[in-house]
Amino acid sequence: MWREGLLARAVLHNQTKGYKQHPQLERFRAHPDPLAAIDAYLAAVLAEATARGYRFDRSKIAYTGPVAPIAATTGQMACEWAHLMNKLQARSPDLHTRWLEIANPDCHPLFVVAPGPVASWERAPIVSG
Repeated sequence: MWREGLLARAVLHNQTKGYKQHPQLERFRAHPDPLAAIDAYLAAVLAEATARGYRFDRSKIAYTGPVAPIAATTGQMACEWAHLMNKLQARSPDLHTRWLEIANPDCHPLFVVAPGPVASWERAPIVSG
């Protein structure tokens, strides 16, 4: 998440030529302050990583405080959870088994979830976990 988030940050700051069409960027581009939103997103990733004992370079972001939340839908959350669970099934079967009973995982604190379908920009195939 950290590396992909930093890449998304570079796109939003026009500091890279690649990755510019990644559909998940729509979440941040639609925010009233996309640059602050990506830094708030990364700040929460950094906090969680630090709590888990990882050491990420805090100087890579310019977090200045809370920003308006980003809307997400239950359909999108379910799609992303299924996508993650399928990756875990292949890459980390023990973790996959531990998480099988979780139907509604917590989401990133920047997002506010409401009922709704999978996002129109989503390109991941919808598969069961």
